[in-house]
Amino acid sequence: MKQRLYGWSLAGCCAAMLLGACTANYQDDNTNPYEATADDMAKDDYMLRSTLVAMQGCVIPTDANHYQYVECLMGGSYSGYLADSGAWTGKFSTFDPQQFWVQYTFNNTIPNVFINLGNLQSRTDNEVLLAVADILKVAAMHRIADIYGPIPYSQIGADGKTEAPYDSLRDVYLRFFEELNHAIEVLTAHKDETFSAYADKVYSGKIIQWIKLANSLRLRLAMRLSSVEPETAKTQAVAAITHSVGTMSSNDDNAWMSVTKHPLRVVAYEYNKGDSRVGADITAFMNGYNDPRREQYFTLSTFTDEENDYIGVRTGLPTYSEAKSFSNVNIEEGSFLYTHLLWMNAAEVAFLKAEAALRGWYGTPSDARTWYETGVRLSFEQWGATGVDAYLKGTSAPQAYIDPKTPANNGTPGTSICVQWDDGAALQENLERIITQKWIACFPLGQEGWAEFRRTGYPRLMGAVYSYGSEITDKQAGARRMRYPESEYQENRQYLMQAISEYLKGPDNLATRLWWDTTNKQ
Repeated sequence: MKQRLYGWSLAGCCAAMLLGACTANYQDDNTNPYEATADDMAKDDYMLRSTLVAMQGCVIPTDANHYQYVECLMGGSYSGYLADSGAWTGKFSTFDPQQFWVQYTFNNTIPNVFINLGNLQSRTDNEVLLAVADILKVAAMHRIADIYGPIPYSQIGADGKTEAPYDSLRDVYLRFFEELNHAIEVLTAHKDETFSAYADKVYSGKIIQWIKLANSLRLRLAMRLSSVEPETAKTQAVAAITHSVGTMSSNDDNAWMSVTKHPLRVVAYEYNKGDSRVGADITAFMNGYNDPRREQYFTLSTFTDEENDYIGVRTGLPTYSEAKSFSNVNIEEGSFLYTHLLWMNAAEVAFLKAEAALRGWYGTPSDARTWYETGVRLSFEQWGATGVDAYLKGTSAPQAYIDPKTPANNGTPGTSICVQWDDGAALQENLERIITQKWIACFPLGQEGWAEFRRTGYPRLMGAVYSYGSEITDKQAGARRMRYPESEYQENRQYLMQAISEYLKGPDNLATRLWWDTTNKQ
């Protein structure tokens, strides 16, 4: 598949390469006598290390521009985590995104994952490195599939073609499971070994940690299919949970990628003095629960004439000049979060296990409560928050949101769900409880929050204030997927049109639901 980077400015391309974003490693035609030669690099496995690190940069974008498009403006808005305040024409949050934004992650991530994977495969037969690369491939590509739906996957690069047929979302997911299962099998045979820490900005070469991440991803993806293919979902979930190494179980297992500066710090503090602010949805929930993690997640608002609090911004506003006075994400210079980018944490895995137990797939009904409370405790521990015992007994509901500057933006989350577990509650009530707490614990992973909102309908977000896109008539339900890039219509039209007709089974717009998005049927 062609490496399409249309719309990038020269400065943007240079910045992405300098920052080590998910770009392939190309050799210049001319050789600089003062630079390392290919032989020099091969001696010390430089190419292998740099290629594997480049793939790691494709999972959650390390480049601030790319991160802004996919995690802030799209995922952040649609998950209720963040709200944009820029005066742009055409926004994700108002359901009329610019084409440049729509195409960015499709045309950047897909080719770079496969280019780097191909480079690695052509340079080594080391089964450990190749297995880790397959885990990275799934970790990056499942996010692309969850954004667009059917995508080119199994035949990218086949026979040297520059365009590729699409796979149905179901087939993509089944292939994800195959690739993860194979990688886990290979790595389990080497579980007590390590590889070069220079090639691993997540786990410093500890193979056993990659096995736990792969099983955790397998569990995440299994739950995505809980309503459309419950037997497949159950099989994969149980296999992940019962594997000899298993999944993440403590915060020592959390997948953090080491970075120079967190891209969200750049977006929230440096772009136009902060293009993104904390979303009103998450502050409404956490304020209602009197959540002790708020001071770790957010800064206080900075209104000079009122008592300051944790106050987010409603999503779906065309522009908001007052937004800079609202709460921001708390990423202080010198802090752990400043130099570490979260991929997945043990708290999310505990909530996934809680849902599996709730559905009767594994363990007993009482295990659902145990895993639910474990997830909350792990999140508190991760953030260094106190008061978890009192929090778990909380019976308060999410708080009504009040915009101190513009009352027209006020809103109320459509739920009275509390923190305290209810053994006698119906499945859907406790499922809402699990997903709501998982959503809080996964902050600021916008794409994951959006995917789970679409899959389950939880948490019950307030929705966008305005919709300027004719495709979205239900602002609370919001966008269900993203349109394909114009470049696909121009360069891969035959396969794209086939995919829309046979696999997407709906118009190529923001309102068409993905295969696993069945919240309208629950």
